[in-house]
Amino acid sequence: MTAELQVLAALADPTRWSLLDELAGRPEATATVLAAGRTVTRQAVVKHLAVLERAGLVAARRQGRETRYTVRSERLDETARWMAAAARRWDTRLATIKQLAEGDDQ
Repeated sequence: MTAELQVLAALADPTRWSLLDELAGRPEATATVLAAGRTVTRQAVVKHLAVLERAGLVAARRQGRETRYTVRSERLDETARWMAAAARRWDTRLATIKQLAEGDDQ
């Protein structure tokens, strides 16, 4: 699976999307902080954070007994550029199909 598809798969889960969104509003946070007020357990949050980390969306660092997570925005930027390039390719294809359907020889 490409890095871009891994990012999209990670973000397809609403809980992971929500965790990433919350984490983006902080300099860093622990799984305990991120689990507060959620309907999922801290252990579930840790598993979701592991998926986000494998996708390159968050970085984890140990500090004493805690693991602190931060957002890695560069992976989102790369994925956004990939999606924009894919959109441009589809726009070109669709324009060609439109031209052919309308019988325009240009």
